[in-house]
Amino acid sequence: MVSQTNPISIRKGWQCLMNWHSEFIANIVNVMLQLKKLGKEDPRRAIHSFKVAFAITLVSSFYYFNSLYHSFGSSAMWAVMTVIVVSEFSVGATLGKGLNRGLATFLAGVLGLGSYYMVHSISRGDHIIEPILLGIIIFLATAGVTYIRFLPQMKARYDYGLLVFILTFCLVSVSSFRDKEILKTAQDRVTTILIGGLISVMVCIFVCPVWAGGDLHNLVSKNIQKLGNFLEGFGDEYFGTLEDGESNKLSMQEYKSVLNSKQVEDNLINFARWEPCHGRFRFQYPWQQYQKIGNLSRQCAYRIDTLNGFLNNFSKTPKEMRSKIQEPCMKMSIETGKALKQLSVSLHKMIPPSAANTHIAASKIAATNLRSMIKTNLLEDYTNLFEVVPIVTVASLLLDVVSSTEKLAESIQELSNLAKFKNKESKVAAQDQKSPHHEEVPQCVITINHLSTNLTHNIGTS
Repeated sequence: MVSQTNPISIRKGWQCLMNWHSEFIANIVNVMLQLKKLGKEDPRRAIHSFKVAFAITLVSSFYYFNSLYHSFGSSAMWAVMTVIVVSEFSVGATLGKGLNRGLATFLAGVLGLGSYYMVHSISRGDHIIEPILLGIIIFLATAGVTYIRFLPQMKARYDYGLLVFILTFCLVSVSSFRDKEILKTAQDRVTTILIGGLISVMVCIFVCPVWAGGDLHNLVSKNIQKLGNFLEGFGDEYFGTLEDGESNKLSMQEYKSVLNSKQVEDNLINFARWEPCHGRFRFQYPWQQYQKIGNLSRQCAYRIDTLNGFLNNFSKTPKEMRSKIQEPCMKMSIETGKALKQLSVSLHKMIPPSAANTHIAASKIAATNLRSMIKTNLLEDYTNLFEVVPIVTVASLLLDVVSSTEKLAESIQELSNLAKFKNKESKVAAQDQKSPHHEEVPQCVITINHLSTNLTHNIGTS
C-alpha cells in the first residue's frame, strides 16, 4: 500500500511544481506585456520615471558629500522625502504640490516657533502650565485648519498645503517641549524641504516638461471631435442607408469616454492654473472656460448616448414614417457633426470658430423644416402612439443636439475672445471682403425655441 501511494504523491507533487513554474513564467510575461502597453499608450510615462529617479539622485547628494551632510545632518532625509512626495506627472501638479508644501512648511515652522517662545515666556519655565498652553494652541490651530479644509475652493487647490501645515506645526510645537535646539532643528528641516521641492520643480520644468494645460486643451478638443464623429454617422446607421457590410458603429462608440471625463478635466484645470506661460498659453489664460466647454460637451454626449439606444430599435417604427423625416434628420445629423468637428479643429488650432457657423445655420434650417413637417402631415396617418413615439423622440433629441451645439459654439467663441485667438487667414479674408468684386451673401439666422416642447404637444394633440 505504501509502495503504491508514494509514486502517486511524487507525481502529484511534480505536477504541482511544474504548474507553479509555468504559471510563474506566464505571470511575468503578462506583467511585461502590460508594462510595454503602458509605455506605448503614453511614452511620457517612462520619461517621467527617469525624471523622478534623476531628481532623487541629485537630492541624495546631501548624504554622499560630507560637507552637505555636516551642514544639515539627519534632516537631509527631508529633502529626499520631499522629492518623492512632490514629484508628479505634470508641471502644474508638481508646482502645486511644491508651492503648497514649501509655503505650508515655512508658515508652520514660523508659527510653531512663535508659539513655543510665547508659551515659554508666559509660563516662565513652569512645567505644568507650559504643556497645557501648548496643548491649547495645538488644539485650536489643528481644529481651525482642519475646518478650513472643508471649503470647496481650499479643498481644490490648497488641501495638501493645509495638511502639511498641520503636520509641521504639530511636529515643531510638540518637539519644542523636549528639544532645546528646536530653532536649529526647525531651520534645517525647512531648508532641506525647500531645497528638495526646488530641485523637483526645476527637473520637472526643464527636463521634458509635461504641461497639464496642453493635455487639457487636447482632451477637450478631442472630446468634441468624438461627438462629431457619432453624429456624422448616425443618420446612415439609423435610416439604414449604408451598403451591406458597411458600419461605423465601432468608431461612433468613442463618444462614451466623454461621459466620464469630468474628473480628469477638473484635475487638469486645477493643475493648469499653477503653470507659468508656455507655448501659446499666456499668463492668466482663461482655463476656467474649459470647464464650461467640457460641461456642455457632456450634456451633448448624454443626448447622443440616448440616440445610440435607438440604433437597434428602428425596425419598430414604420418604414414609411421614417422615410418622411429621413432627409431633415440626416441633414441635421450630418451638419451638426460637421459643426462639432469644425469646432474641435478651431479649438485645437486656437483660431476663431467662425467656420462652424455655416454648418450650424444649415442644421437650424433642417430643424425648422422638420418642425413644420411634424406640425402638418406627419402624424395624421398614424394612430398607434407606440409606433410614433420612437421616431419623434429621435427627432426631438436631434433638435436638442442642435441647440447644444449652438451653445457649445458660443462658449468656444467666448474662449476665443478671452484667450485672443488669432486666425492666420483673417488678413486674407479681410482683403477679399474689401475687393470690389466681393458680393455679400445674406446670412439666415434661425432661432429654435422650445422645439422639444412643441413636439411633445403635437404628439398629445394628434
